[in-house]
Amino acid sequence: MTLINTATVHARLAELGLALPEAAAPVAAYVPTVEAGGLLHISGQLPFADGAVMTGRLGADRALEYGQAAAQACALMLAAQIDKALGGFDRMSRIVKLGVFVNSTPDFTDQPLVANGASQLMEQLFGEAGRHARSAVGVAALPRDAAVEIDAIVAIN
Repeated sequence: MTLINTATVHARLAELGLALPEAAAPVAAYVPTVEAGGLLHISGQLPFADGAVMTGRLGADRALEYGQAAAQACALMLAAQIDKALGGFDRMSRIVKLGVFVNSTPDFTDQPLVANGASQLMEQLFGEAGRHARSAVGVAALPRDAAVEIDAIVAIN
């Protein structure tokens, strides 16, 4: 069983020049997290920068690097939801899976590279426990014209 230390995660964030945002409140009829059967299921999180959703469509008006930054912003919001739901990271044992949805044109095929923005941050924050299974798919549209949306399943103690 992997032990994750809240202070260590916050130190890694600081080393990366990042900070956890305020966990986003739901915008419709759902809850941000559900704890069941040793898992924390986290609803899809949108990317925020400077208080606004990072919008646009990859392959049209947004480049790969923008998508990667949006995916990283989603990963930060996922971490914020974990922190809020569990009161820190000490009960977390690993990231199990990320579901990455990329607002992209039909001919854009670099969804896995976009998703790396989130996957790499999870490994930087949580070490080996941050390595996870993943889906990365292109979609025609996302809420609020977000460039990326990511949900997660996290194993907890």
